[in-house]
Amino acid sequence: MISFTLARVIHVLAVILWIGGVAMVTTVIIPAVKKLKSPEEQIKTFETLEGRFAIQAKVTTLLTGLSGFYMLYAIDGWSRYLEIKFWWIHAMTLVCILFTLVLYVLEPLVLHKMFKKYVQKNPEKTFFFIQKAHWVLLLLSLITTAGVVAGSHGWFWIK
Repeated sequence: MISFTLARVIHVLAVILWIGGVAMVTTVIIPAVKKLKSPEEQIKTFETLEGRFAIQAKVTTLLTGLSGFYMLYAIDGWSRYLEIKFWWIHAMTLVCILFTLVLYVLEPLVLHKMFKKYVQKNPEKTFFFIQKAHWVLLLLSLITTAGVVAGSHGWFWIK
């Protein structure tokens, strides 16, 4: 069995790569792609860059989920789901489930096809929507991360 410390190291590194990547896509890649001259160039560049990040995101969300599950198991922390002061554990679990659902189910089965369909009709509106969706996911992730750091160090916003 792996140690709790090793699980935490894996967990933190995976979160850094995952959420850092989401921040890069949201604040740098999408705005840069939107400034490209032709819709064809926008589509090709976005699909190439986001496709490469999708692999990283899938691996890191999986590592985050597995290491988080292991840590809860190791400390027998399941009862924390019953206490409101541990809201950040709920948020962390929901964010991980949300991203896993998007990356492993919705993106390959639905979102990629929708992107292909709508980006051909209206690339500007499609990229606007994609950027807004990424901002929502990023802000949710950052709020959760702030809660996790504060809560795991004993600072509970809710008693």
